[in-house]
Amino acid sequence: MGILVTCQAISKHFGTHTLFDDLSISFTDDERVGFLGPNGAGKTTFLRIMAGLEPIDGGEVICRRSARICYLPQADRFPDGATVASVLDDALADQPLESYERDTQVAIILSKFGFEHPEGAVQKLSGGWRKRLALAREIIQEPDLLLMDEPTNHLDLEGIAWLEKMLLGAPFSFVAVSHDRYFLEHVTTRVVELNPVYPDGYFSVSGSYSMYLEKRADFLEAQQAQELVLANIVRREVAFLKSNSKAQRTKSKSRIEDAYRLQDELRDLSQRNAQTAAAGIDFDSTGRKSKKLLVAKGLSKTLGGKLLFSDVSLMLSPGVRLGLLGANGSGKTTLIRVLTGALPPDEGSIEMADDLRIVVFDQNREELPQDVTLRWALAGDYESVDFRGRSVHIVAWAKKFLFSVNQLDLPVRDLSGGEQARILIARLMLQPADVLVLDEPTNDLDITSLDVLEDSLTDFAGAIILVTHDRFMLDRVCTEMLGLDGSGRVGQYTGFAQWQAAQARAARGKKDVSGRSKSKKSKGKIAGSGLTASEHTELREMEATILEAEDRVKQWTEATEDPAVGGDHIEAQKRWEELESARKQVQKLYARWEELEGKVV
Repeated sequence: MGILVTCQAISKHFGTHTLFDDLSISFTDDERVGFLGPNGAGKTTFLRIMAGLEPIDGGEVICRRSARICYLPQADRFPDGATVASVLDDALADQPLESYERDTQVAIILSKFGFEHPEGAVQKLSGGWRKRLALAREIIQEPDLLLMDEPTNHLDLEGIAWLEKMLLGAPFSFVAVSHDRYFLEHVTTRVVELNPVYPDGYFSVSGSYSMYLEKRADFLEAQQAQELVLANIVRREVAFLKSNSKAQRTKSKSRIEDAYRLQDELRDLSQRNAQTAAAGIDFDSTGRKSKKLLVAKGLSKTLGGKLLFSDVSLMLSPGVRLGLLGANGSGKTTLIRVLTGALPPDEGSIEMADDLRIVVFDQNREELPQDVTLRWALAGDYESVDFRGRSVHIVAWAKKFLFSVNQLDLPVRDLSGGEQARILIARLMLQPADVLVLDEPTNDLDITSLDVLEDSLTDFAGAIILVTHDRFMLDRVCTEMLGLDGSGRVGQYTGFAQWQAAQARAARGKKDVSGRSKSKKSKGKIAGSGLTASEHTELREMEATILEAEDRVKQWTEATEDPAVGGDHIEAQKRWEELESARKQVQKLYARWEELEGKVV
């Protein structure tokens, strides 16, 4: 185990706001780190500092010599007119590689990441495939340490499972900012929380996410107890000094200084403990008792010539919390729009209770203007809001959602994604609802806010429709689930695990059917492909074969550059011939790989 990066006493400020001060932490070459923290704690800034993209106001970042550090930001940006292959090729532009070597590496990564059309336009990719390409762009550079900021954003459940599997087998270390609790549990070996509530500015636990939760709870409980003990000591000491003027004259100077030091410690400890507050999320229902809030019968919808769902029937009653599952593009958002009346169904009917109040959380957040102040976004032109029949002043309302008074006059565009999500939740809470529709409400929320959101949803007296890729929230909140397969079929499930098992069975069934149909048509061919058994084995092992050949090219390249043979022309010629042979072998293997891939049907 060796240290890759050390942040030594680093500080970062934005104006009068301090993100972190005198922070020291190291990351080693055998770690998979989950990096957590409340919104606004500086997680993204910290990653950018380690990546060398953000200056620091104090301290030093020390990287191991020759260590390659790559950074995957939240936003996926690509050049205009780029293709999938050109993005990866550009990522290797600064590396001393022959063109055939770059082509080989690009082909390998394309295969690993599941891209079937290298010349496809990036602008036509979905959000999930853009995220895959952004990740591939970093991994093709063979990092020693990969810094990832919310890597599961825009990935559907299948994409997240793929990402977890890829990272578990990765040959590099990584630090991942993520609020996906299942993801953190599955892939991390260490969890670090950046938070001023801790004396060092962060809390680190070697182990799983669940182990971190246990140790974090123990630490915060002990810190709260420490404050009570220290408060009693300070109270007794100050009372004695104040009540006995003779004591102040006779006590040693050091004892008096200790009393002041204890007061300072208590003040710091109280400030840290005060920062454990969570957002006050509490949705308001109308209290309507009608059993049939919304009844849908035989709903079908086709968009762009694609059947998204058919024959969907359901009933929403108070207490029903319906989760919608499916890959990106399978029709979840469209089903929500049909159920809420924003889109008409092609077939079927929807019956709503009289004056049904439906409140929608839009994943695109289009209804939140960016040029207004936080004050206006929370309360409009008023100095207070009406929440459940009582007036709440704007300052108290803002504090309920963890905003400070100093932030009230900031424009919304200057707030973090998590802070903007809290604004939307605050606005929703002012609208009593019979049916609450949440389309990806977890994006950008920190884990503490997610816990409070889940508590509020489970306590909500009306009905809920929930779309989220947060598997933990699905299991905790939903009472029933609908799974959309993107081909028109919709299934009912009691939980996420049942849906996942059904997906696995469907995948195996497709494989079996494909195998039977192909075996009848092509004797000696592997089921589901145009390959013979030996060719199938050859293709499966081709990537490893090419990597071995690449290693030989590297070895003979180093051998030709060995100064020890500079004067031995015969040996030098021999090594050059071996190098050329190794290069030709790589080209031959690459051509064979393309030939085999072309036979797959």
